[in-house]
Amino acid sequence: MPNHRPNMLFGVNIDHIAVLREARKINDPDPLMALSICAQNGADQITIHLREDRRHIHDEDARRIIASSPLPVNLECAIDPSIIDIVSALRPHRATLVPEKREEVTTEGGLDIAGSFDAIAGAIEKLKASEIEISLFIDPTRDAITLSERLGVQWVELHTGSYANLYAMRHSSLPHSHHAIESLNLSRSELDGRLEQAYGDIVEAANYARSLGLKVAAGHGLNYQNVTAIVGIDTIEELNIGQSIIARSVFTGLATAIKDMKVLCKR
Repeated sequence: MPNHRPNMLFGVNIDHIAVLREARKINDPDPLMALSICAQNGADQITIHLREDRRHIHDEDARRIIASSPLPVNLECAIDPSIIDIVSALRPHRATLVPEKREEVTTEGGLDIAGSFDAIAGAIEKLKASEIEISLFIDPTRDAITLSERLGVQWVELHTGSYANLYAMRHSSLPHSHHAIESLNLSRSELDGRLEQAYGDIVEAANYARSLGLKVAAGHGLNYQNVTAIVGIDTIEELNIGQSIIARSVFTGLATAIKDMKVLCKR
C-alpha cells in the first residue's frame, strides 16, 4: 500500500545562534548566516523569537532575517502591544503568540488563553490587519484548543515540554536525571505512566485541533532522542526545533545537524 501520510514540515529555530553572540555582546556569530544553510539542508521554515527583553534576537535581526530569508519566517512574540506593533510592521509569514516571563530561562508553558482572552484577541486583530498568519503556542489541552478555535487563528503549536522533560528523566543515564526522578518521588513504573500520559495528551490535543479545522504544530524541548514519537502523530504537520540543533552544530556543523534532524522528521 502507498504511504499517504503527510510530510512533516520542519522549522529551525535559530535563536541560540544569537545567544552565542550575546554571550560576548559582539556581532559574531550572525544569525543571518544560517538562513541559506537551513534552506539548503532541509528546513521548511525559519523560526525566531523576538523577546521583550531582547536577550537574543534583536529588532534589527528580525528585520534582516524576514527581508532576506529564502524560507517563510515564523516570528514568535508576546502579546505586549509594543511587540505586536513591531511584528505588524515587519510582516513575517507567521506570528506565533507565546507567553513570556522576564525571569524564565525558556518558555515554561502555553498561553493562558482564558486569563488573557481579550488581550490575545486584540493582538490577533492587529496581526490579521497586516495579513500575517497566526499561531498560538498552547498547552495540549482541549480547553486551550477550543478557545484557540474561537479566536479564529489558523494554527496552534502544542507545547511539548512536559513530554520532553519526562522523556529525559526516563531515558537519560546522566546523574541529574536520576536525581530528578527522586525529587519527583516517582518509581520507574510511575515515571513510565507519566510519560505515556504526557504523550497521550499531545496525541489527543492534536487530533482534537485537527477536528476543529486548525493546523497543528509542536515544539519545545524536542531533540534527536525524543522527536521520533512526535513525528509519528499524523495530525501534527509541523515541528519547530532549535536548541538541540544548534547544540549539535557546535560539534558537527550546522548543515549536518539540520540534515540529521530532517532525517528523523521524515515520514
